[in-house]
Amino acid sequence: MKIWDKGIAVDKKIEQFTVGRDRELDMYLAQFDVQASRAQANMLAGAGLISAEENQQLQQGLQELAAQLEAGTFTIGEDFEDVHSKIESYLTEHYGDAGKKIHTARSRNDQVLTAIQLFLKDYTQRAAARTLELVEVLLQKAEAHQHDLMPGYTHFQAAMPSSFGLWFSAYAEHLLLDLALFEAAHTVADQNPLGSGAGFGSSFPIDRLQTTREMGFGQLAVSSVGAQMLRGKTEKTVAFALAGMAATLAKMSYDLVLYNGQDMAFVELPKEFTTGSSIMPHKKNPDVFELIRARCNALQALPNTLMLATGNLPSGYHRDFQILKEILFEPMTQFLDILDIVLFALPQLRIKPNLLNQPKYDAVFTVENINQLIQTGTPFRTAYKQVGLAVEDGSYVPHKEFQTTHLGSVHNLGLEEIQAKVATFRAGSRLMG
Repeated sequence: MKIWDKGIAVDKKIEQFTVGRDRELDMYLAQFDVQASRAQANMLAGAGLISAEENQQLQQGLQELAAQLEAGTFTIGEDFEDVHSKIESYLTEHYGDAGKKIHTARSRNDQVLTAIQLFLKDYTQRAAARTLELVEVLLQKAEAHQHDLMPGYTHFQAAMPSSFGLWFSAYAEHLLLDLALFEAAHTVADQNPLGSGAGFGSSFPIDRLQTTREMGFGQLAVSSVGAQMLRGKTEKTVAFALAGMAATLAKMSYDLVLYNGQDMAFVELPKEFTTGSSIMPHKKNPDVFELIRARCNALQALPNTLMLATGNLPSGYHRDFQILKEILFEPMTQFLDILDIVLFALPQLRIKPNLLNQPKYDAVFTVENINQLIQTGTPFRTAYKQVGLAVEDGSYVPHKEFQTTHLGSVHNLGLEEIQAKVATFRAGSRLMG
């Protein structure tokens, strides 16, 4: 069944190609198409385009479909082109003419777009909630290890004293910055396109504000032409948000892969979190963070892939948009899986104490030696040269007793300030609604 069927058969090979993976990928959209169809039916009744009895029948049928989705029994068979035709067919089969009327004043264009907008809006909220869980874990680790020093690196060389508290809190703060991109994606997804039809509205007296309120959209996409232009725009905005957060998680994972190695040995994963070698019995490989790194790096390609697919299209609907589901939906699920595994593994990461007591890290205290000389009245440039010469001639003795005081430094992490950022985000973000 096709909701555009006029009784003209389509070549099977053409049909197979044009349907593509829609039946599989539309399962992501099914609950949201049901939600939008309920609002559509209520609006049609309010506008006098269907009777109250017909609306009651449609609401009953849509509730039955929602129950099937909840129970996991809803499927889209090969008899149907997509989820939208499956839902309309079910309503028609069970409720006759009422089912045939659900598509009044609606195009498949705005029908599909509304379900996608609802799906992506819901996704940004779920991803943000899990990200905030990770932020809290990182801040807890930062507080627990704020006194555990580690060498900080530039150019892959030990540079100055840092701490695990500083390292954990850095990633917590950057994930909050990444959530700003999710906030933007949520804003774009929170626009209701229903009622825009094929992109030019309808001559029926529909109430688009009613459906906006009922579906919980924050705003109406007012222009019917502009509403259709959301297709591709919302997906790209979500992709940029995913790519930004994936970059942060990839960097963190790379750090942990390095820190877990024998040469650094800053951290240790539980044995059951590592894999072994088929030939080297001593190996305990941090595969979990290597795979997170690789998958997050792949996610960073999403915006470019989506732009290449849609970048040269004019306004209006084009079938090109269909492949956006193939490009984006499964990576979105994969990203949630990545967040879940990070949330599972990170709390059990073990930190090695007293790292800076090793002689190989003595040089990271050279700046502290310089600062000590400055406090006795030696100009910075003179002190810099003196310490540098001492390092070269072997007379350097590290000044390991130091104390930082400024906000965001080794001994003053500013965790309360970062927690305040979290609280501000929770209080002010529409993602938390």
